[in-house]
Amino acid sequence: MSHLQCYNYAGFGERSRKDVNYSQAVRIDNRIEISGQPGLDPETEAIPKSFTEEIEQAFSNVELALKSAGGKGWSQVYRVRMYVVLSDDLTWADVLGHGANALKKWCPDHAPLLTGVEVKSLALEGMRIEVEANAHLG
Repeated sequence: MSHLQCYNYAGFGERSRKDVNYSQAVRIDNRIEISGQPGLDPETEAIPKSFTEEIEQAFSNVELALKSAGGKGWSQVYRVRMYVVLSDDLTWADVLGHGANALKKWCPDHAPLLTGVEVKSLALEGMRIEVEANAHLG
């Protein structure tokens, strides 16, 4: 699909492109579609111990992917999907509380659409959240 512009940030993004053959972001006309972003450090690939830090890192990685594709950041995001592995230690109430805090921080001037999906597991051992986003550049 030569008409699509795909982007990958340094570290985890470039490794994922090389090893698994997928991109972190694709630009289509005036939109940027962001692949699910884990809450891991993009350089070391370490997953934080606390869920609060993990969700914050996932939101930071969404911004990194947006900017790598030429976007400005979260101000352009209109849709968010959070894929979450729930447990006895992590309930929907916890996720929605931390998710609301992250959305208020990263989107202080608007409220994007949000979908939360419980999943059995995610791609990497120990991951509890992956955040996917859509942005409009208009």
